[in-house]
Amino acid sequence: MSTPLIKSIDCVRLYVADLEAGLAFYHDQLGHEIIWRTPTAVGLRLPDSEAEIVLHTERQPPEIDLKVDSAPAAAARFEAAGGTIIVPPFEIQIGQAAVVQDPWGNTFVLLDTTKGLLLTDADGQVIGNAPPET
Repeated sequence: MSTPLIKSIDCVRLYVADLEAGLAFYHDQLGHEIIWRTPTAVGLRLPDSEAEIVLHTERQPPEIDLKVDSAPAAAARFEAAGGTIIVPPFEIQIGQAAVVQDPWGNTFVLLDTTKGLLLTDADGQVIGNAPPET
């Protein structure tokens, strides 16, 4: 048997028209702690997991991001196994990502953290990247 491709769930991205309204619901009412924040997105902690809920104001359907060691290598392996690459690997703040679809039409994002996780200030504002894990 080969090594599993997917390491963990990175996040579930959800659209909200207004971040403050989204925070009023997910943070204030449902109790999820703010991890990081940018002008258009906010990451909220799932307490029993390293995965996050990410609220964002870019109108897109819900998205599942799956963490892999290398997005380009994972996309190639995914395609070789019979999946489809919808969007080839591209740069993101924390590394690279690719959008893929399995043979049954399930679409998700494969991403890596080769540039390091987000670094925040005391207020949770993103100020850069932490050094990548080696």
